[in-house]
Amino acid sequence: MIKFERVSKYPDAVIPTRSTVNSAGYDFTVVEDIIIPSYSNQMSEMVRWGRTGHIYTLTEMASFTKELKIKPTLVPTGIKCCLDADTYLELSVRSSTPLKHWIILANGVGIIDADYYNNPDNEGHIYFQVINLTTFDIQLKKGDKIGQGIIKPYLTTDDDNAFGQRLGGFGSTTSSPEANQASLT
Repeated sequence: MIKFERVSKYPDAVIPTRSTVNSAGYDFTVVEDIIIPSYSNQMSEMVRWGRTGHIYTLTEMASFTKELKIKPTLVPTGIKCCLDADTYLELSVRSSTPLKHWIILANGVGIIDADYYNNPDNEGHIYFQVINLTTFDIQLKKGDKIGQGIIKPYLTTDDDNAFGQRLGGFGSTTSSPEANQASLT
């Protein structure tokens, strides 16, 4: 059964709805006030601490990001989604959001897999990972519409042999506990 539910931390979260009969996306709202910091200020800080001319590996960049605590902002929705096998929830910002507010999804499009639901790390809480392209911090208020989710089916190849298990929240789908731990550090 496909359905949206509230995570236990936010019993008053707004369940996503479609605005019109022909809307593809379910509108998600912000569950608590949050500030989206300016991208240019974050990048200035990163440039200040980075090594000029150094080419960073993915591991080094992850470590650098963690050390400086500079990253896209995770906007909480207070919502989780129970999905059928072979379906996923695709997240995007509303079409007017970049045009009016200069806010984009950091990952271009968010993919919520069926096994993200009720994971042990965060109960399957759906966040929008956003970047504020302006030179000013932007305040999102509880109840602001931040994005939309579209439920989609997907196919697999005839020779598919996926065997990994989700062991937690963001970035935790891996083939072994050791690989999973490495991806979280």
